[in-house]
Amino acid sequence: MPSPSNHVLDYVPSFSRIIVASSLLRLALIGYSEWHDVHSVVKYTDVDYRVFSDAARFILSPAESNRAEGPLAQYLNVGSPYTRATYRYTPLLAVLLAPNEWLHPSFGKFLFAGCDILAGLLMYELLVSTILANRVGIRTQKRSEKWTSSSGPDTSRDDDTTQRLATALVSLHLLSPLVFTISTRGSSESVLSLFVLATLYYALKGRWDASAMFLGLSTHWKIYPVIYGVACLGVVGSQGTSRRGWQGYLQSIVNARSVRFGLISGTTFLALGAAMYAIWGQPFLDESYLYHLTRLDHRHNFSPYFYLVYLTYPTAASTLEPVLWKRLLRSPLTSFVPQMMLALGTGLLFGRRREDLVFAWFVQTFVFVVFNKVCTSQYFLWYTLFLPLLVPQLSMSPRRAAAYGAVWIGTQALWLSEAYKLEFLGQNVFFGLWIRGLIYVVGNCWVLVGIMDAYRR
Repeated sequence: MPSPSNHVLDYVPSFSRIIVASSLLRLALIGYSEWHDVHSVVKYTDVDYRVFSDAARFILSPAESNRAEGPLAQYLNVGSPYTRATYRYTPLLAVLLAPNEWLHPSFGKFLFAGCDILAGLLMYELLVSTILANRVGIRTQKRSEKWTSSSGPDTSRDDDTTQRLATALVSLHLLSPLVFTISTRGSSESVLSLFVLATLYYALKGRWDASAMFLGLSTHWKIYPVIYGVACLGVVGSQGTSRRGWQGYLQSIVNARSVRFGLISGTTFLALGAAMYAIWGQPFLDESYLYHLTRLDHRHNFSPYFYLVYLTYPTAASTLEPVLWKRLLRSPLTSFVPQMMLALGTGLLFGRRREDLVFAWFVQTFVFVVFNKVCTSQYFLWYTLFLPLLVPQLSMSPRRAAAYGAVWIGTQALWLSEAYKLEFLGQNVFFGLWIRGLIYVVGNCWVLVGIMDAYRR
């Protein structure tokens, strides 16, 4: 995408001002949420935040019917977060929100908002030191080849332009309504976003051991970041590999460097899981991981599978379907195969160079979200997280960029207008909503193809 002219960038405020403004905005919204929730029937605070808070309270308030069930539980006086129905997360989240009980009920919102700000700092650092720096370095080298004066080219203007452009790009994230409303309403997505960005940060810096540890932590927090490991293995293993063909490709995937990366990330994931299991036992495995493999959600969402789930959702009177192909259609794993083929396949295809990791992770996450068996608006944050880092690497006209943005927003608006009839007016529009969901999928695929075409490798 063409860079903004220096004249436009002159109006971009300093990064410190953006950080201050973003922080004040979040503080104001958290304060407003306190007032709004008291005076309105429709709450500002996300229902998940109340689930997190209840889970933290259960950990701090063990009782006869609320005990951790792991092998070490007998030595610890702690309750189980899974006593709270619908808590499907790592116990670490409930532990982090323990101050909700003894400090302030909105502590978690401040924590999530702070993770937003830290993510912005990481984005800025990556843009200035790595992504934009590489582009400026190429331009400076070209000018140096033409420079005839012994004083050499002045790079101070390039540095200032880089910082302002980085500030403008990070502002797209920090000042995005999708981002600041999700964190201030009490969703924990910002914590995972910070972990994923830390994984990417250390990968782009070539610090693969630290990157592997954060990948293990991210996957423990929520399972989907495991898809990034495929692209990382391709990049790590490709370093120093000179053989071509299938043998060279296999050698780049399986070698000492890639095995080391896999062992560190896997050990981190297993160590965290073992620690959680040792304290909270089988409920940890069932609710945090196994539940998501067999999850059936018949409520309306953007997923192309939602209507199928709605029509075949089991009831108390349901019996085993005798026809195999019908059982397969009802299986919650039906969406898993095409989704993982696309997510892992694009990681293998595009994860070959360190410079391509942002692009590879964006494409992987995009297809993972679009073809997930459950897809809600907060899932969009998983791939829009990479946009500020990806935009400088796209070659796209403003008109085409506007068209992609219009389709991305328009297909959502089209779906939401029909969902309003179902949720608030009680109209039976399930089929029409599903058709609009398919339009959303097609539109998003068109946007993704356009972005892939615009990527400058």
